[in-house]
Amino acid sequence: MTTPDKVNLAEKLRRFDQLWAPRIVGQLNGQHVKLVKLKGDFVWHQHETEDEFFLVLQGELTIHFRGGDVHLGEGEFTIVPAGVEHRPTAEHEAHVLLFEPLSTLNTGNVRNERTIPEPDWI
Repeated sequence: MTTPDKVNLAEKLRRFDQLWAPRIVGQLNGQHVKLVKLKGDFVWHQHETEDEFFLVLQGELTIHFRGGDVHLGEGEFTIVPAGVEHRPTAEHEAHVLLFEPLSTLNTGNVRNERTIPEPDWI
């Protein structure tokens, strides 16, 4: 067996500036580990068969749901269950770690200019 590489999240985040464009930094058990920088409002969407894990590394993130909002600060996370409509929002730039099944499309059931069918690995 070879020794696994370590991943430095801060170094990976320095490699890109584009907002709302997730980058893949790892893979395990059919899941991608992604980093994304967010600012402003995303699109309302849902993922029919996939849960999403959002962990705020820097800044603050609000995830809006039709029944209320979840506000996350640094070091906090939430899991959006499959089939639940939601819209992430960050007033100021936030850095977020995501765990998502390999099949997860960032805009879920919506296709628009923010849809990234194949995120880059960094």
